[in-house]
Amino acid sequence: MDIGLFIPIGNNGWLISTTSPQYKPSFELNRTIVEKAEKYGLDFALSMIKLRGFGGKSEFWDHNLESFTLMAGLAAVTQRIRLYATVATLTIPPAIVARMTSTIDSIAPGRFGVNLITGWAKAEYDQMGLWPGDSHYEHRYDMLSEYTKILRELWATGRSDFKGRFYTMNDCRLSPSPSGHVPLVCAGQSPRGMEFAAEFADYNFCVASGLNTPAAYAGTNARLLDEVSKTGRDVGSYPLFMVIADETDDDAFAKWQHYQAGADVDALAYLGLQAGADVTASEDSTARWMTQATSPVNFNMGTLVGSYANVARMLDEAASVAGTKGLMLTFDDFVTGMEQFGQRIQPLMASRPQPRAAA
Repeated sequence: MDIGLFIPIGNNGWLISTTSPQYKPSFELNRTIVEKAEKYGLDFALSMIKLRGFGGKSEFWDHNLESFTLMAGLAAVTQRIRLYATVATLTIPPAIVARMTSTIDSIAPGRFGVNLITGWAKAEYDQMGLWPGDSHYEHRYDMLSEYTKILRELWATGRSDFKGRFYTMNDCRLSPSPSGHVPLVCAGQSPRGMEFAAEFADYNFCVASGLNTPAAYAGTNARLLDEVSKTGRDVGSYPLFMVIADETDDDAFAKWQHYQAGADVDALAYLGLQAGADVTASEDSTARWMTQATSPVNFNMGTLVGSYANVARMLDEAASVAGTKGLMLTFDDFVTGMEQFGQRIQPLMASRPQPRAAA
Protein backbone atom coordinates (compact mmCIF):
# COMPACT_ATOMS: atom_id res chain seq x y z
CA MET A 1 0.00 0.00 0.00
CA ASP A 2 1.56 3.28 -1.15
CA ILE A 3 1.51 6.34 1.07
CA GLY A 4 2.22 9.78 -0.35
CA LEU A 5 2.06 13.47 0.45
CA PHE A 6 0.16 16.35 -1.13
CA ILE A 7 2.90 18.86 -0.33
CA PRO A 8 2.17 22.51 0.63
CA ILE A 9 3.07 24.42 -2.52
CA GLY A 10 0.56 27.12 -1.48
CA ASN A 11 0.47 29.09 1.76
CA ASN A 12 -1.25 27.51 4.77
CA GLY A 13 -1.56 24.09 3.17
CA TRP A 14 -5.17 22.89 3.02
CA LEU A 15 -6.81 24.72 5.92
CA ILE A 16 -8.81 27.82 4.99
CA SER A 17 -8.60 29.24 8.47
CA THR A 18 -7.07 32.13 10.39
CA THR A 19 -6.36 29.92 13.42
CA SER A 20 -4.52 27.11 11.63
CA PRO A 21 -0.73 27.24 11.17
CA GLN A 22 0.08 30.26 8.99
CA TYR A 23 3.07 29.99 6.67
CA LYS A 24 4.33 30.86 3.20
CA PRO A 25 5.52 28.18 0.78
CA SER A 26 9.23 27.86 0.07
CA PHE A 27 11.65 25.39 -1.42
CA GLU A 28 13.28 24.85 1.99
CA LEU A 29 9.94 24.07 3.66
CA ASN A 30 9.00 21.53 0.99
CA ARG A 31 12.50 20.08 0.96
CA THR A 32 12.32 19.51 4.72
CA ILE A 33 8.94 17.81 4.39
CA VAL A 34 9.87 15.61 1.44
CA GLU A 35 13.20 14.60 2.97
CA LYS A 36 11.32 13.52 6.09
CA ALA A 37 8.86 11.61 3.93
CA GLU A 38 11.71 9.81 2.21
CA LYS A 39 13.36 9.07 5.55
CA TYR A 40 10.17 7.44 6.82
CA GLY A 41 9.71 5.34 3.68
CA LEU A 42 6.84 7.21 2.02
CA ASP A 43 6.39 6.39 -1.64
CA PHE A 44 5.55 9.65 -3.40
CA ALA A 45 5.08 13.40 -3.12
CA LEU A 46 2.77 15.43 -5.37
CA SER A 47 2.57 19.20 -5.79
CA MET A 48 -0.47 20.98 -7.18
CA ILE A 49 -0.52 24.10 -9.34
CA LYS A 50 -2.56 27.13 -8.29
CA LEU A 51 -2.39 30.40 -10.18
CA ARG A 52 -4.72 32.63 -8.16
CA GLY A 53 -5.73 32.40 -4.53
CA PHE A 54 -8.94 33.00 -2.60
CA GLY A 55 -7.95 36.06 -0.55
CA GLY A 56 -9.62 36.64 2.79
CA LYS A 57 -7.86 37.44 6.05
CA SER A 58 -5.63 34.38 5.64
CA GLU A 59 -4.73 35.33 2.04
CA PHE A 60 -5.48 31.71 1.29
CA TRP A 61 -3.39 30.39 -1.63
CA ASP A 62 -2.45 33.92 -2.66
CA HIS A 63 1.18 32.77 -2.37
CA ASN A 64 2.18 29.78 -4.50
CA LEU A 65 5.26 28.21 -6.00
CA GLU A 66 5.34 26.65 -9.48
CA SER A 67 5.01 22.88 -9.61
CA PHE A 68 7.52 21.68 -12.23
CA THR A 69 10.40 23.87 -11.08
CA LEU A 70 9.77 22.94 -7.44
CA MET A 71 9.79 19.23 -8.23
CA ALA A 72 12.96 19.59 -10.31
CA GLY A 73 14.65 21.06 -7.25
CA LEU A 74 13.33 18.27 -5.05
CA ALA A 75 14.42 15.67 -7.59
CA ALA A 76 18.01 16.82 -7.14
CA VAL A 77 17.99 16.45 -3.33
CA THR A 78 16.13 13.12 -2.99
CA GLN A 79 17.17 9.56 -3.79
CA ARG A 80 14.16 7.25 -3.80
CA ILE A 81 10.77 8.92 -3.44
CA ARG A 82 8.59 9.35 -6.53
CA LEU A 83 7.72 12.93 -7.48
CA TYR A 84 4.68 14.23 -9.35
CA ALA A 85 4.34 17.73 -10.78
CA THR A 86 1.03 19.19 -11.90
CA VAL A 87 0.45 20.93 -15.21
CA ALA A 88 -2.43 23.32 -15.80
CA THR A 89 -2.94 22.21 -19.38
CA LEU A 90 -4.43 25.52 -20.50
CA THR A 91 -1.11 27.24 -19.77
CA ILE A 92 1.63 25.02 -21.26
CA PRO A 93 1.57 23.19 -24.62
CA PRO A 94 1.96 19.40 -24.43
CA ALA A 95 5.27 19.35 -26.35
CA ILE A 96 6.85 21.65 -23.75
CA VAL A 97 5.54 19.50 -20.88
CA ALA A 98 6.96 16.43 -22.61
CA ARG A 99 10.40 18.11 -22.71
CA MET A 100 10.16 19.36 -19.11
CA THR A 101 9.33 15.81 -18.06
CA SER A 102 12.36 14.42 -19.89
CA THR A 103 14.54 16.99 -18.16
CA ILE A 104 13.35 16.10 -14.65
CA ASP A 105 13.58 12.41 -15.48
CA SER A 106 17.27 12.99 -16.26
CA ILE A 107 17.66 14.39 -12.73
CA ALA A 108 15.71 11.56 -11.08
CA PRO A 109 15.50 8.66 -13.56
CA GLY A 110 12.30 6.68 -13.23
CA ARG A 111 11.03 8.73 -10.30
CA PHE A 112 8.96 11.42 -12.03
CA GLY A 113 5.34 11.57 -13.14
CA VAL A 114 2.80 14.16 -14.23
CA ASN A 115 -0.57 15.14 -12.80
CA LEU A 116 -2.90 16.53 -15.48
CA ILE A 117 -5.62 19.07 -14.71
CA THR A 118 -8.10 20.64 -17.10
CA GLY A 119 -8.67 23.83 -15.11
CA TRP A 120 -11.98 24.58 -13.39
CA ALA A 121 -11.31 27.99 -11.76
CA LYS A 122 -11.91 30.54 -14.53
CA ALA A 123 -10.19 33.44 -12.71
CA GLU A 124 -6.84 31.62 -12.74
CA TYR A 125 -6.71 31.66 -16.53
CA ASP A 126 -8.79 34.71 -17.35
CA GLN A 127 -6.23 36.91 -15.55
CA MET A 128 -3.67 35.89 -18.21
CA GLY A 129 -6.01 35.95 -21.18
CA LEU A 130 -5.89 32.16 -21.41
CA TRP A 131 -9.51 31.28 -20.64
CA PRO A 132 -10.93 29.75 -23.85
CA GLY A 133 -14.53 30.57 -22.97
CA ASP A 134 -17.11 28.89 -20.81
CA SER A 135 -17.56 26.17 -23.43
CA HIS A 136 -14.32 24.80 -21.95
CA TYR A 137 -16.36 23.36 -19.10
CA GLU A 138 -18.11 21.06 -21.57
CA HIS A 139 -15.18 19.90 -23.73
CA ARG A 140 -12.25 20.10 -21.29
CA TYR A 141 -11.76 16.33 -21.08
CA ASP A 142 -11.87 16.03 -24.88
CA MET A 143 -9.04 18.58 -24.95
CA LEU A 144 -7.15 16.72 -22.23
CA SER A 145 -7.48 13.46 -24.14
CA GLU A 146 -5.71 15.00 -27.14
CA TYR A 147 -3.08 16.52 -24.84
CA THR A 148 -2.36 13.13 -23.29
CA LYS A 149 -2.10 11.34 -26.63
CA ILE A 150 0.56 13.84 -27.72
CA LEU A 151 2.52 13.36 -24.50
CA ARG A 152 2.47 9.59 -24.87
CA GLU A 153 3.51 9.77 -28.55
CA LEU A 154 6.45 12.06 -27.85
CA TRP A 155 7.67 10.06 -24.85
CA ALA A 156 7.35 6.73 -26.65
CA THR A 157 8.62 7.60 -30.15
CA GLY A 158 10.24 11.02 -29.95
CA ARG A 159 7.88 12.54 -32.51
CA SER A 160 4.23 13.41 -33.07
CA ASP A 161 2.15 14.30 -36.12
CA PHE A 162 -1.09 14.39 -34.11
CA LYS A 163 -3.95 16.28 -35.76
CA GLY A 164 -7.00 16.96 -33.60
CA ARG A 165 -9.67 19.48 -32.75
CA PHE A 166 -7.54 21.29 -30.17
CA TYR A 167 -3.91 20.50 -31.08
CA THR A 168 -1.92 20.12 -34.27
CA MET A 169 1.58 18.66 -34.30
CA ASN A 170 3.73 18.98 -37.44
CA ASP A 171 6.56 16.46 -37.17
CA CYS A 172 7.09 17.59 -33.56
CA ARG A 173 10.29 16.14 -32.09
CA LEU A 174 11.48 15.25 -28.60
CA SER A 175 14.93 14.05 -27.59
CA PRO A 176 16.16 12.80 -25.22
CA SER A 177 13.26 10.62 -24.19
CA PRO A 178 12.40 9.71 -20.59
CA SER A 179 14.20 6.67 -19.20
CA GLY A 180 10.99 4.66 -18.98
CA HIS A 181 7.23 4.83 -18.56
CA VAL A 182 6.04 8.18 -17.19
CA PRO A 183 3.07 7.63 -14.85
CA LEU A 184 0.14 9.96 -15.39
CA VAL A 185 -2.30 10.86 -12.66
CA CYS A 186 -5.49 12.88 -12.62
CA ALA A 187 -8.30 13.65 -10.22
CA GLY A 188 -11.40 12.68 -12.14
CA GLN A 189 -14.52 12.74 -9.99
CA SER A 190 -17.27 13.38 -12.54
CA PRO A 191 -18.47 10.60 -14.87
CA ARG A 192 -16.44 12.12 -17.73
CA GLY A 193 -13.41 12.48 -15.48
CA MET A 194 -13.67 8.84 -14.52
CA GLU A 195 -13.82 7.86 -18.19
CA PHE A 196 -10.65 9.82 -18.83
CA ALA A 197 -8.86 8.24 -15.87
CA ALA A 198 -9.82 4.75 -17.00
CA GLU A 199 -8.56 5.40 -20.54
CA PHE A 200 -5.35 7.36 -19.92
CA ALA A 201 -4.23 7.56 -16.26
CA ASP A 202 -2.16 5.24 -14.13
CA TYR A 203 -3.64 6.59 -10.90
CA ASN A 204 -6.71 8.60 -10.05
CA PHE A 205 -6.59 10.82 -6.98
CA CYS A 206 -10.09 10.65 -5.60
CA VAL A 207 -11.68 12.64 -2.81
CA ALA A 208 -12.45 10.97 0.47
CA SER A 209 -14.99 12.88 2.55
CA GLY A 210 -16.43 13.08 6.02
CA LEU A 211 -14.95 13.10 9.50
CA ASN A 212 -13.42 9.81 10.67
CA THR A 213 -15.21 7.84 7.96
CA PRO A 214 -12.19 6.31 6.21
CA ALA A 215 -14.15 4.01 3.88
CA ALA A 216 -16.62 6.66 2.71
CA TYR A 217 -14.95 6.89 -0.69
CA ALA A 218 -15.78 3.25 -1.53
CA GLY A 219 -18.54 4.37 -3.90
CA THR A 220 -16.08 6.56 -5.82
CA ASN A 221 -13.71 3.62 -6.15
CA ALA A 222 -16.56 1.46 -7.40
CA ARG A 223 -17.34 3.98 -10.14
CA LEU A 224 -13.68 3.98 -11.21
CA LEU A 225 -13.51 0.19 -11.21
CA ASP A 226 -16.62 0.09 -13.38
CA GLU A 227 -14.98 2.39 -15.94
CA VAL A 228 -11.70 0.46 -15.78
CA SER A 229 -13.59 -2.77 -16.56
CA LYS A 230 -14.49 -1.20 -19.92
CA THR A 231 -10.91 -0.29 -20.85
CA GLY A 232 -9.12 -3.30 -19.40
CA ARG A 233 -6.37 -1.10 -18.00
CA ASP A 234 -4.78 -1.16 -14.55
CA VAL A 235 -5.71 2.13 -12.88
CA GLY A 236 -5.35 2.58 -9.14
CA SER A 237 -7.13 4.90 -6.76
CA TYR A 238 -5.31 7.24 -4.36
CA PRO A 239 -7.86 8.83 -1.99
CA LEU A 240 -6.94 12.06 -0.20
CA PHE A 241 -7.08 12.43 3.59
CA MET A 242 -6.11 15.13 6.07
CA VAL A 243 -4.54 13.77 9.26
CA ILE A 244 -4.85 15.69 12.54
CA ALA A 245 -3.31 13.56 15.28
CA ASP A 246 -2.14 13.88 18.87
CA GLU A 247 -1.55 11.79 21.96
CA THR A 248 -5.27 11.53 22.69
CA ASP A 249 -8.50 11.90 20.76
CA ASP A 250 -9.45 14.90 22.89
CA ASP A 251 -6.22 16.71 22.09
CA ALA A 252 -6.60 16.07 18.37
CA PHE A 253 -10.24 17.18 18.28
CA ALA A 254 -9.37 20.34 20.20
CA LYS A 255 -7.04 21.31 17.33
CA TRP A 256 -9.68 20.51 14.70
CA GLN A 257 -12.31 22.57 16.50
CA HIS A 258 -9.84 25.44 16.87
CA TYR A 259 -9.21 25.46 13.11
CA GLN A 260 -12.92 25.38 12.34
CA ALA A 261 -13.56 28.30 14.70
CA GLY A 262 -11.17 30.41 12.61
CA ALA A 263 -12.72 29.57 9.23
CA ASP A 264 -11.87 32.33 6.75
CA VAL A 265 -15.39 33.14 5.57
CA ASP A 266 -14.28 35.59 2.87
CA ALA A 267 -11.89 33.10 1.28
CA LEU A 268 -14.56 30.40 1.48
CA ALA A 269 -17.09 32.69 -0.19
CA TYR A 270 -14.69 33.33 -3.08
CA LEU A 271 -14.07 29.59 -3.40
CA GLY A 272 -17.82 29.07 -3.65
CA LEU A 273 -18.14 31.60 -6.47
CA GLN A 274 -15.34 30.01 -8.47
CA ALA A 275 -16.53 26.46 -7.92
CA GLY A 276 -20.10 27.39 -8.81
CA ALA A 277 -19.23 28.96 -12.16
CA ASP A 278 -19.56 25.68 -14.05
CA VAL A 279 -23.31 25.25 -14.17
CA THR A 280 -22.88 21.98 -16.07
CA ALA A 281 -20.79 20.30 -13.37
CA SER A 282 -22.11 17.00 -12.06
CA GLU A 283 -22.73 16.44 -8.37
CA ASP A 284 -19.65 14.18 -8.31
CA SER A 285 -17.31 16.80 -9.77
CA THR A 286 -14.38 18.39 -7.96
CA ALA A 287 -16.04 21.81 -8.08
CA ARG A 288 -19.22 20.56 -6.39
CA TRP A 289 -17.24 18.62 -3.79
CA MET A 290 -15.29 21.73 -2.76
CA THR A 291 -18.45 23.65 -1.88
CA GLN A 292 -20.19 21.05 0.24
CA ALA A 293 -21.10 22.13 3.74
CA THR A 294 -19.66 19.33 5.85
CA SER A 295 -16.20 20.78 6.52
CA PRO A 296 -15.38 23.50 3.97
CA VAL A 297 -12.47 24.72 6.11
CA ASN A 298 -10.37 21.96 4.48
CA PHE A 299 -12.17 21.54 1.15
CA ASN A 300 -14.42 18.81 2.57
CA MET A 301 -11.63 16.28 2.18
CA GLY A 302 -11.73 13.15 4.27
CA THR A 303 -10.47 14.12 7.71
CA LEU A 304 -9.01 11.68 10.22
CA VAL A 305 -8.84 13.19 13.71
CA GLY A 306 -7.69 11.27 16.74
CA SER A 307 -4.95 9.61 18.71
CA TYR A 308 -1.99 8.09 16.89
CA ALA A 309 -3.41 4.61 17.36
CA ASN A 310 -6.88 5.54 16.12
CA VAL A 311 -5.52 7.37 13.08
CA ALA A 312 -3.39 4.30 12.23
CA ARG A 313 -6.48 2.11 12.50
CA MET A 314 -8.52 4.43 10.27
CA LEU A 315 -5.77 4.58 7.64
CA ASP A 316 -5.67 0.78 7.58
CA GLU A 317 -9.44 0.76 7.08
CA ALA A 318 -9.11 3.22 4.20
CA ALA A 319 -6.37 1.10 2.64
CA SER A 320 -8.63 -1.95 2.64
CA VAL A 321 -11.24 -0.47 0.27
CA ALA A 322 -11.38 -2.35 -3.04
CA GLY A 323 -9.49 -0.61 -5.83
CA THR A 324 -7.19 1.37 -3.54
CA LYS A 325 -3.49 1.37 -4.42
CA GLY A 326 -2.41 4.06 -2.03
CA LEU A 327 -3.37 6.97 0.19
CA MET A 328 -2.38 10.62 -0.24
CA LEU A 329 -2.08 12.63 2.96
CA THR A 330 -2.09 16.23 4.08
CA PHE A 331 -1.47 17.48 7.62
CA ASP A 332 -2.55 20.50 9.61
CA ASP A 333 1.13 21.19 10.33
CA PHE A 334 3.27 19.41 7.74
CA VAL A 335 6.63 19.32 9.50
CA THR A 336 5.20 18.17 12.84
CA GLY A 337 2.66 15.96 11.10
CA MET A 338 5.34 14.18 9.08
CA GLU A 339 7.25 13.39 12.29
CA GLN A 340 4.07 12.18 14.00
CA PHE A 341 3.23 9.97 11.06
CA GLY A 342 6.71 8.52 10.68
CA GLN A 343 7.37 7.88 14.39
CA ARG A 344 3.95 7.32 15.96
CA ILE A 345 1.36 6.38 13.31
CA GLN A 346 3.01 4.37 10.54
CA PRO A 347 4.63 1.87 12.95
CA LEU A 348 1.10 0.91 14.05
CA MET A 349 -0.27 0.38 10.52
CA ALA A 350 -0.81 -3.19 9.35
CA SER A 351 -0.95 -1.99 5.72
CA ARG A 352 2.64 -0.65 5.93
CA PRO A 353 4.65 -3.70 7.05
CA GLN A 354 8.00 -2.81 5.44
CA PRO A 355 8.28 0.75 6.81
CA ARG A 356 7.01 -0.56 10.16
CA ALA A 357 9.76 -3.19 10.23
CA ALA A 358 12.40 -0.60 9.35
CA ALA A 359 11.18 1.68 12.13
